[in-house]
Amino acid sequence: MQYDIGDPLRDDQDLLSFAAGHKATGLYAMWALRDEVARIAQPELLPKEDNLRLRWEDLLGFRRNPTQPTPLFRQFDSKPLDGHPTPMTPFVRIATGPSGVGMGASIGLAFGAADYFGKDAPRVHMLEGEGGLTPGRVYESVAAAGSSGLSNAICHLDWNQASIDSDQVTRENDAWGEYVQWDPMEFFYLHDWNVVHVKDGFDMGQVLTGQRRALEIDNGQPTAIVYRTEKGWKYGISGKKSHGGGHKTGSAEYIEALRPLLGDAADSVPQVEEPGDMEAVEACHWATLEMLRDWLATEARDVCDEAARRLTAARDDLDARRREPRSDAPDLQKIYDAADPTTTPAPLALEVGTKTPLRKQLGAVLGHLNEVSNGAILLGAADLLDSTAISGGSKAFPTGFFHYGDNPGSRTLTLGGICEDGLACILTGVSGFGRHCGAGASYGAFISPLGHIPARVHAISQQMKQEVERSRYAPFILQCGHAGMKTGEDG
Repeated sequence: MQYDIGDPLRDDQDLLSFAAGHKATGLYAMWALRDEVARIAQPELLPKEDNLRLRWEDLLGFRRNPTQPTPLFRQFDSKPLDGHPTPMTPFVRIATGPSGVGMGASIGLAFGAADYFGKDAPRVHMLEGEGGLTPGRVYESVAAAGSSGLSNAICHLDWNQASIDSDQVTRENDAWGEYVQWDPMEFFYLHDWNVVHVKDGFDMGQVLTGQRRALEIDNGQPTAIVYRTEKGWKYGISGKKSHGGGHKTGSAEYIEALRPLLGDAADSVPQVEEPGDMEAVEACHWATLEMLRDWLATEARDVCDEAARRLTAARDDLDARRREPRSDAPDLQKIYDAADPTTTPAPLALEVGTKTPLRKQLGAVLGHLNEVSNGAILLGAADLLDSTAISGGSKAFPTGFFHYGDNPGSRTLTLGGICEDGLACILTGVSGFGRHCGAGASYGAFISPLGHIPARVHAISQQMKQEVERSRYAPFILQCGHAGMKTGEDG
């Protein structure tokens, strides 16, 4: 990835989006480790403001509320880290968590980046597991990315075959799947994604080769890298039993899990005498983190130096790329500038006494705002563009559906057909990128419930973003057409 650890707010950098929000512990640990090695080896790389960092000290805040009363949490002003990541964490653009929403919203980020920057768009790397592919809204979203030639989207798929209830989620070779009868490679290939298979996800040579191969592919389609792994590898608890199944702090199994890293020093890892004492648990946690901090600064100093060198290279490569928004990029601010409540633009003025459906007038308003903002509204409908009249939002732009390579000027996204679910997920991601307004339409009886979950998660994203960047909330529109008690033509 090309990114700047010193400025998580840059639009031009590659993004990593945890579509699988429940993998938040991995995200927090990785981000904190990245911050710590930079602090040890090259602290000038880091932002000066703590709210733009995920520090070693912030790990004390995992699954803690802002009102957490324990002393070290207060002393270090640790971040309260949610069980699923939100934009309160630097470099996180969208909240994820509900099944399938993260994948659709991450693909929406890729749509936003592709449209804003044009041909040289930032890549959006999304991380998911095979169980996370099973919700229907994921089918819809993956299909949309393939049909739109969204080549800046790369999915890193952890195929470990373990969910909460099953150790054989998908079919694999001759073994029948307990949930679905495809494997992840077939799933992505069916939707016209490139597929790179890493047969051993614990062989770093294979992992790096697979990732480099993905970056070399230049056929205008999104790419999935499928890593075959084992959940709980070398931890002593594997498969579905590892879900929520951690070793007790200080237990023999816990010590043995740390030994490959710490060697004999693992025997001196702090222990908790009274597990119910929250202050004691926090003190033990921090003592362990301090032990690891010392280990990094001494035993692993060469690793810190190399990691800092690569962080510098990632930033320098990004700077050298000189990525700029396309010359006619959308300008979301112009929507607000044009929304003067005291006057009605001439194209939107209605003649007194005439009849105009509300949905048609809404489409005209969206079209006017889209035109003045250079196309800052990306829209979609569940096979109901004209019926809901949201198609009026794209009248001044090229016809047909948006395609990253062949029809980039269109403002109408192809979102899988009759798919209110995936449509709403993708459009929240479009808004979450921060340079567009996503607008989706369908029958109110359908899109209001199906769009509620991604809309709620988008609201959480925008609220938590304020902790990192005080900014205007990104708009997202759900048009509930033909609303009312009726669900069919005859009531």
